[in-house]
Amino acid sequence: MGLAHFRTCYRPAVTEALRARASIAAGRPVDIASLAVFRMLFGLVMAGSALRVLTAGWIGPMYEEPRWFFSYPGFAWVKPWPAPGMYVHYGVLLVLALAVAAGWHYRVALGLFLVGFLYSQLVDVTNYLNHHYLVVLLAGLLIVLPAHAAWSLDARAGRVDRRETVPAWMVWLLRFQIGVVYVFAGLAKLKADWLLHGQPLNLWLAARTETPIVGGLFGDPRTALAMSWAGFLFDTTIALWLSWGRTRLVAFGALVGFHGATGYLFNIGLFPVIMTTGALIFFPPDWPRRLLRRAAVRVEGAAEPPGRAARIAIGIYVVLQIGLPLRHVVYPGALLWNEDGMRFAWHVLIREKHGSVTYVAKFANGKQLEIPPGRWLTWRQEREMSGQPDLILQLARAIDRDLAARGFRDYTLHAITQVSLNGRRPAPLIDPTVDLRTLGDVGARDWVLPAPTEDPPVVEY
Repeated sequence: MGLAHFRTCYRPAVTEALRARASIAAGRPVDIASLAVFRMLFGLVMAGSALRVLTAGWIGPMYEEPRWFFSYPGFAWVKPWPAPGMYVHYGVLLVLALAVAAGWHYRVALGLFLVGFLYSQLVDVTNYLNHHYLVVLLAGLLIVLPAHAAWSLDARAGRVDRRETVPAWMVWLLRFQIGVVYVFAGLAKLKADWLLHGQPLNLWLAARTETPIVGGLFGDPRTALAMSWAGFLFDTTIALWLSWGRTRLVAFGALVGFHGATGYLFNIGLFPVIMTTGALIFFPPDWPRRLLRRAAVRVEGAAEPPGRAARIAIGIYVVLQIGLPLRHVVYPGALLWNEDGMRFAWHVLIREKHGSVTYVAKFANGKQLEIPPGRWLTWRQEREMSGQPDLILQLARAIDRDLAARGFRDYTLHAITQVSLNGRRPAPLIDPTVDLRTLGDVGARDWVLPAPTEDPPVVEY
């Protein structure tokens, strides 16, 4: 009776009181300085990224050399600019990123940058990288936040009202996004290959034994296993240590060392730079003023909690950012093998996968036609495609259309595959008896064969 009475009479009041306190805390004014610096660093890193693409010779392999492109569902119409259009495109992205950093016509510049960057990624699925997805998310968040209301050309020119403070929830939202990346990158490592066998780090480190000073350690499998556990513990807990004032400086120092080492040892692009600069949002909002020894601002004033529409939008965003990385849990099969739910889920550095694919058209008269993917793809695209079943299926559909256009009839189309996961012996990935022409995009990938059950090898030098 007592519990029922509490539920009826007191729980609504307690719930409402907690909501009110949370609303006040979320709307509490905090210094805008960290948000402004986040904007600056994001713009500068993106400018560096665009410059890197322009100068590293990547535009040719990604946009000019391919004869055919893998598309995201609903975006097959997205094609690269004719040469030299992609050079101009990345040049414009560089200028827009600098405008974002300077806060010059901020929302227009960031909106155009977001559209342009998203376009460059939608051209080909094989260009997907986790930190490219993160760039899209951060740009989408920043465009709705007043990150240009201080320390910007817009504020100096009077195009936007100057602000000294922002509601705390704006800083919290960015912290949430950075924290989500770390936590799910850590949970993705909760696998036997990573924690029990040290793979794929063992494979990668064994190839780096000539690294100065520490290279001798990389030939010992125990080094890979220790680093695997360190990476798992770092990713799953670093957001907590950054959130606690007593451990924040030490945690950030560890973060700089961690990303510095991974950026040096592994080819993961600008991901370490983005995460290192992004982690600064966990420091107190006035940290840039303290660093520059500027006078503190008054953060007194009425709370500005998000309105109802903003709360709904934030709630949907939070649910999506938690749900998308977890969607693979409801899919059958082994994630690292069938790749179902692999993208947009922060599965960073958890598998080494390579293989070969040959398509075979079998005709009613008993004849067969072997079709190598190299007739359609560059070596880079073929390398990425060979271990990803959805891309194997997508190319099969293109080959089917080509065969039909050439007048071929009464045939089935199959894939002969051999794929190695984390150093294991190559095994068939796709059921060779399945006619790929009959498969749809919805439903379980029962046409993907079960993952190998053997343990991965251990490489020792």
